[in-house]
Amino acid sequence: MIKISPSIASASFLDLVKVVKRLENAGADFLHFDIEDGSFVKEMRLGIKVIQDLRTITKLPFDVHLMMVDPEWIVPVLSKIGIKMLSIHYEATEYPRRVLGMINKAGMRAGLAFNPKTPIGDLSIYFPYLHFVNILTTEPEVDDCTYLPQVLEKIRQIKEKKEMKDLLCEVDGGFTPENVDGAVLSGADIVVAGRGIFMNGGIEENIRKMKAACV
Repeated sequence: MIKISPSIASASFLDLVKVVKRLENAGADFLHFDIEDGSFVKEMRLGIKVIQDLRTITKLPFDVHLMMVDPEWIVPVLSKIGIKMLSIHYEATEYPRRVLGMINKAGMRAGLAFNPKTPIGDLSIYFPYLHFVNILTTEPEVDDCTYLPQVLEKIRQIKEKKEMKDLLCEVDGGFTPENVDGAVLSGADIVVAGRGIFMNGGIEENIRKMKAACV
């Protein structure tokens, strides 16, 4: 079954402790955090201190998505917090393989994130450091965040290659209980959902519906 990773950036920050507890009790599999630098994307919502404090209140694994240029400096900082999965953007560093190696050495599972317009290319050059890919199915940090289902073709391309069979595929952006079946059909392993989880304040019901649709 596909794992559900709610994106904390879409939650109300007024009571994050309560939100995290609700997500945990509702059956979330991961918690997803975007860390932005105001340059690669124009937002700057979540910081290290918030993630560090929330790490102490839940046993859910943390999945951190770095939306920043030259992310090398933050890798050792995050490794001390207890992050399980850490993805960098292919578009944001000149030496992705080197940074993936740093993430591995720091004891985390390393991922490459791709914007919708970016072709996947040959991922084998990033082995043995690459554990997962994060395929963005919306343009990052824009107001309308239009869901782009055609991007899921990248997942199919990966899954068709025998040498990629152990590579986890995460999809991120625009998913709701009504359209998550597209992720299932594409072969995705993890769905990151923000507004689709927190809409109408119905965390529990939205996660239940999403998991039911992923069977």
